[in-house]
Formats: sequence, C-alpha cells, structure tokens
Amino acid sequence: MKAVVALVLLGVLLSLDRLAAQRAKPDQDRDRNQDQDRNQDQDQHRNPNDRNTHSDETEPKKKKKKNQPHIIFILTDDQGFNDVGYHNPSIKTPTLDKLAAEGVTLENYYVQPICTPSRSQLITGRYQIHTGLQHSIIRPSQPSCLPSHMDTLPQRLRQAGYATHMVGKWHLGFYRKACLPTRKGFDSFFGSLTGSVDYYSYGSCDGPGLCGYDLHDDEGVAWGQEGKYSTTLFTQRACKILESHDPTERPLFLLLSLQAVHTPLQTPKSYIYPYRDMANVARRKFAAMVSTVDEAVRNVTYALRKHGYYRNSVIIYSTDNGAQPFTGGSNWPLRGRKGTYWEGGVRGVAFVHSPLLRRRRRVSKALLHITDWFPTLVGLAGGNASESEGLDGFDVWPAISEGRESPRQEILHNIDPLHKPPAQTKDWDASGPKKTKKKKKKKKKKVQGKEMKKQKPKQKSAFRVKTTKKPPGPFSRRQSEPKPEVPKTEPETGVRPRKQRPPRRDPRREFSSSGAPPATSAARPRPGSPSRRNASRIQNQNPTRSRPPGPDPELQLQPRYQNASRPAGSPWDPSVQAAIRVGDWKLLTGDPGHGDWVPPQVLPTLPGRWWNLEFPRTSTLKNVWLFNITADPCERRDLADRRPDVVRRLMDRLAAYNRTAVPVYFPPDDPRADPSRRGGAWAPWVEDGVDGEEEEGRYDGVYKKGRSGKKKRKKPRCPLCKLKSFFLKLNTGMMSNRI
Repeated sequence: MKAVVALVLLGVLLSLDRLAAQRAKPDQDRDRNQDQDRNQDQDQHRNPNDRNTHSDETEPKKKKKKNQPHIIFILTDDQGFNDVGYHNPSIKTPTLDKLAAEGVTLENYYVQPICTPSRSQLITGRYQIHTGLQHSIIRPSQPSCLPSHMDTLPQRLRQAGYATHMVGKWHLGFYRKACLPTRKGFDSFFGSLTGSVDYYSYGSCDGPGLCGYDLHDDEGVAWGQEGKYSTTLFTQRACKILESHDPTERPLFLLLSLQAVHTPLQTPKSYIYPYRDMANVARRKFAAMVSTVDEAVRNVTYALRKHGYYRNSVIIYSTDNGAQPFTGGSNWPLRGRKGTYWEGGVRGVAFVHSPLLRRRRRVSKALLHITDWFPTLVGLAGGNASESEGLDGFDVWPAISEGRESPRQEILHNIDPLHKPPAQTKDWDASGPKKTKKKKKKKKKKVQGKEMKKQKPKQKSAFRVKTTKKPPGPFSRRQSEPKPEVPKTEPETGVRPRKQRPPRRDPRREFSSSGAPPATSAARPRPGSPSRRNASRIQNQNPTRSRPPGPDPELQLQPRYQNASRPAGSPWDPSVQAAIRVGDWKLLTGDPGHGDWVPPQVLPTLPGRWWNLEFPRTSTLKNVWLFNITADPCERRDLADRRPDVVRRLMDRLAAYNRTAVPVYFPPDDPRADPSRRGGAWAPWVEDGVDGEEEEGRYDGVYKKGRSGKKKRKKPRCPLCKLKSFFLKLNTGMMSNRI
C-alpha cells in the first residue's frame, strides 16, 4: 500500500515539474529571441555587408516555405476542338482523356486563330493590339519579334526563383539574338524558330528556293539530328531536363511547345495502323499525329512521377489555335477553321491537371483566355503580377481550382486594320442594317450585267454582281438618304415582324449602355470634361491590366481608322476585321474568314448532301455578325438584324479598345535572312546594339507581300466554281493516296 502511495506522489511531482517547464519555455524562447536580435543588430552595425549576405542565405529558405509548384505547360499546334478523345471517341488519346477527367477540363477557353498571336499572348499576357502583332504571323524572313520593352512570363518566373526551360516551337521571331528564347527569360532552349518544319529533316522554307535547317540548341544550330521524329526528340529532351533538375532545391517551369499536329502530315507508320479504317488519308495521318502527342504527354507525366515532381506540380495542356479541316483536322460542330474568328478558329482544347486543385474531376465553363496564364502562373509562383504594366489577362486560378466565377467578362479576339474584306453589299447604320432600295439595286444589276457581258459573255449574272460591285463612297447617294426612324422604346420593331415574339432578356446578362459588364462599367463623362481628353491615362492608373476606357462621345467624330464604307453615325468601321465577345454576345466585323460548318471529316464523294446542308447560304455579302454564344455555340443564328442595340454597344467596345492599340508592325522580307549566308540554317542576321534597335522601329506596318508600283488587272472569276473544283481535286488526291 505504501508503495502505491509513493508512486502516485512521484507521478504528481513529475507532472508539476513538466507543467512548470512548459510555462517557463515561452519566457526562455522570448529571451533567446531578444538575444539573437540584439546580436544581429550589433553585427549589422559593425559590418553592413553582412546584412546582405544574411538575406541572401535566408532567401532560398523563404522560397522553400512558399512551396512553389512546378509548372509544366504543354502547347500543341493546330489541334481542333474535335481532335481529342474526350470530344471525339474515334481519336485515341487515353492519356489526355485520363488527365482531363481527373483534373479540370476548360470548355470555355479561347486562343487566337493562328500561331504567332497565340504564342505572343501566352508569353507576354497582352492582346496582340498592344504588341503590334495584329496582322498575320512572323515569317522566317521578316525582321520582327516580341517588343523588347515588354517583360515575359519566363522572366517573371525566373525572378521568382524558377528554373525556366523551353523545348519545341518558338515562332516569335529571331532576326537578332535579342529575340531568341534564351534572351526572353528561358535558361535553355531546344527546338525550332520558324513556323512549319519538317518532322524528320528539320527543313523550313519561306517560299520557293528559300529553305534552311531549323533546329537549335540554346543559341547555336543543333546539326546532325536528321531522321529523328521531332515529337519524340522534343519529348526526350523534356524528360532529360526533368531528370537533371533537383525538384527539392528549385521550382521548375517547363514549356513543351510541340510542333505536332501542324503540317506537314508526317508520323511513324506504327501510329497510323490503329486508324486504318478511316477512309480519308489526311484524317488518318492527322489522328496518328495526335496519338504521338498523347504518348509524349504520357512519357512526360511518367517522368514527373519518377523524379519527384508530380505531387507539387501543375500540368497545363492547351492548343494554340483551331484545326484546318482540309489537312485532316476537325473543329466539328463549331463553325470555321484555323485562321478565322469563328468559334472553330478561336475556341481551344485545354485542361489543367494537378494534385493541388481543390475541386477536381469536373468541367469548367468559366470564360478564360490564353492571356490569363501570365498573371495566373505568376501568382502561383508567389510573384506579383501588378509589377507588369499593361497586362490584359486575369488571375483565374480561383476559377480553375475552386470553381469560382471567372473575373473575365469579355475577350477582344483581335482588331486587324490591314485586313480588308471584299466589296460589301450591306452597310450598317447606327439604327441597324441599312439596305438599298430595290429599284436602285435592279438598275445596278442591269448596268453591271452589261459591263460583264462585254468582258466575259459566258459568265452568269449572279456572280457578276458580287464580284464587280464596289462599296459606296463617303458621298454616295446611299448615305445621303434619310435614315428610318426607330422608336426608342422598342428598337427591334423596325426589323422583326409583329407576330414574332422577341426573345426573353436576362437583365443579369445584359450589359450597360456603355457595352461593358455591370461590374466594370464606368460613368459616361460629360462633354468637355478633362477625362475625355485624357482617357489614355486610365491605362497607367491600373498597371496590371490595359483595360480600354469606356465609350467616348468623340469616338464618332474622331475614329482611329476611317473608311469610305463607314456609315454616318456608326461608332465603328464595319469593314475592319475585328471580333469581340462580351458576356454571352459575340460580334464580328469585316471579313472573319471562311464561315462554313465542316463535318467530322470531308466525305469521299463531293458534292453531295453535305455540301447543300453545311455551307452557309447568304444572298448578299455581310460585314456584321452577332451571336449569342451561350445559346448558340455553333454560330448558326445571326442576330445582328434583330438586336441592333447590342451591335451598337459592342461596336463601342471595339472603338474603345482600338484607342489603346499600337500600330501594326508587319515589315517586308529582308534578303539578308537567306539561310545560304549562314551555312544553310535559319539564324539571326541583324547584329544587336544600335543596328538592331533601329531595325525594330523601321517600319510602320503598311507593307503587303508582293506589292509593286504597277497595278495588275484582276480577271473576273467564279468563286463557287473554283471552290467546287478545289474539293473535287482534293478528294481525288486523297483517294488516290490511300494507304
């Protein structure tokens, strides 16, 4: 009994001692911290240089505490909306399907319709109207590249402590060394500098007789790689980077920019066999190239798991533009193709796969754009995107990871003042579409029919009117006619029949009269206020985003681009190629490109039922289209005539964006770019320094290839006949080359 009591007393004494020690520990720690701070202050007072050394030593520890994720961005080329397994089961992409199913599939994600603009917006986070790359791509012989004064995504990530590497296609200019990837923030680069390269020989041509070798390692030419398939070669280099880097010491940013599935259609024969049942040869080869991409992603994902990256990594998969159906791609059921501003050209395939996602295994309908990756990835890296001036992107990680609402409410697809459409027969007025009277139209048909009859008697009059009619001049009789009065309360009554019921309006989706969403709309300035004259300063007040100012009353009096076909009172010149989306609405002006609905693939017999059903049949040429993309994602119901109020508001937004645009930079070919002058390889040909800076600002963007002083007489042609002939020849070639 005494022994038990003694043990109990001993336990009580030990617990009291432990409690006293715990109470005394905070005081000891506080005293110890005070002593350390006092000693540190004394050391810094004795030698100021020691303070810098101490901060440098503790900096890696701070970065390690942030647990910065490894970022793997996989970018494909020309992969269409219907060219992935989870959209089309006939395409075998098990790896992509699994990664997308376990992550977040982005089904409302937009890119640009061609290569250079998409890549420039990914790297800079700015719209192409703010980089001067509004028109076309950068060809190998053009002295053009990204603006030298803009920071890039790899530069900002490298400032945050990342190791940055790029493998694959660059296509953002290389006429001087300052344009190379290694001078734009990447620690290493292995790949091609031009846009279209042979998958085995790595030859690239810019016209007949102007060809060269295009495979580079950092800033030198990587000779001796002929015969190796580029997708396999690029994947091997990416895996080698993952193997040589230590994921515990420094975070990694890897941009794997695959050349596939861009033309030429080349792939090992073993990948073609699973698609042997496809009748179309081009489609068969294209699908096989998609399978090589799927295998590349599988190998990279395996390397991430093997070398310890995966648990703290973010994998982003994206295409750079829509597919070209006549070379095997498919955007079905979306309208349009690569190079157009229809949904088939700008809506991209994309997903995010990461163990760091809070809500996985879902489909995101959040509105996203390729410019959003810049601030999103900088924010993931622990950086501050506000330090980059003029960004057009948003930090959309909460929308991707947690399913929150996207901060983006509108997208400017582009404004290209150098791209002019063919002659228009329908103008747009401030009150709606403006048509000519029937009597005048018949009179013009008769006159032009006689003129065409003299030139080419066998041609039908239906095509004569379309090909020879010119747009009205600024003082034409059409513009001098009085405008029809439209009631202010019911703007649609002038264009919609009385029996037809107008569509329901959702006030939450309607944007204000300024054309902007309610969250971003600003009060309209009064006439004569200083804010109108200094509207350009708004951009400097918010350096993180170059959002255009609200609509200005002076936009109608002082437009940036004036054109003879501009109707009086319109806020925007409808002949200028432009496209914008605000909320559910999408507006296209000018020439958006071929607007057909191409089926899953071109059928072996043409023309047929597909030809009659899937091609748009319009009696007159247009230059204004309006669609509700949410209700009509395939753009089959044009609402421009029914909703002139929405058209006007979106035109206000285009005019506001246009005020922030920089001049187009599209220089002519430089004969010094000839690869024969550099051993047969494409490489920089302008020296850095004063010469390079002068070359960068030499042209004002009015150049067009093949321009000469003599005007060539254009022969009248039949577009429909030529198009049918093209389809027949294309189909004949495909069937004759059947494997």
